[in-house]
Parts: sequence; structure tokens; C-alpha cells
Amino acid sequence: MAKIIIDGNGAVFGRICSFAAKKALEGNEITIVNSEKVIISGNKKDILKKYKIIKQKGGHSLKGPKLSRIPYKILKRGIRGMLPDFRKGQGKQAFLRIKCYQGIPKKLENEKMIKSKKTKPNKYIELKQLSERI
Repeated sequence: MAKIIIDGNGAVFGRICSFAAKKALEGNEITIVNSEKVIISGNKKDILKKYKIIKQKGGHSLKGPKLSRIPYKILKRGIRGMLPDFRKGQGKQAFLRIKCYQGIPKKLENEKMIKSKKTKPNKYIELKQLSERI
């Protein structure tokens, strides 16, 4: 199908995740650049508290939610949560069609990108700041 490149600069986390998951299920190749600049709207303290709790649970051996501190992996996990079943079937195929990058790779610099037209909310935290603090 089509190749869709999304610029994550200033895009809201939940909206970009749901959009990418929906388009990947339709059979499109999704590439998200500048994933460290995606924002999570809300109070910074509450967001940090939520992610620190998830990080502390951690689990042992193969159990528990393992949360990465790398911004593009946090974004990819959010997209994974919006797919039907990422382990098998169409969810797995859709998840394999999604690529996330920090910054803009040289091969994608001159490509046409979808950009967020929404204004940033008053309270938010970028994935880069979140990954540094958890």
C-alpha cells in the first residue's frame, strides 16, 4: 500500500499512536520521525509518577511490564497497545510495518511528511524529558 511518514514534533502521544495503529492495520507502511519530540499532555508530575510506578514494578525474568527509557521505544510500545493482538495475526503484521526514529534519518530528509497542526497544550512533557527522568 502507501508509505506514510509522520513528523512527531509537537504531536500528541495518544493521537499519533492511534493514527499509526489504524493506518498500519489498513496495510500502510508507517514511519515516525522525531519521536523524541512527541508530547504527552497533562501534568508533568502525574505523568512522571505513572511511568515511575510502571518502571518500578519491572518484574523478574520474563514477567512484568518492561518499560524502555528510549523515547522511540516508548512511542512504539504505545502504538503496540492500540493494535488488536501484536503477537499473532493481523496485529503482528501491522506492528512489523511500523518504524520509529529519533531525529530524521538521512534517507528520509527530503520526503513529504505529515505534521501535527494542533497547538501544544499548556501542560505537557516531551518523550525526551520523560525518558531522562524515569
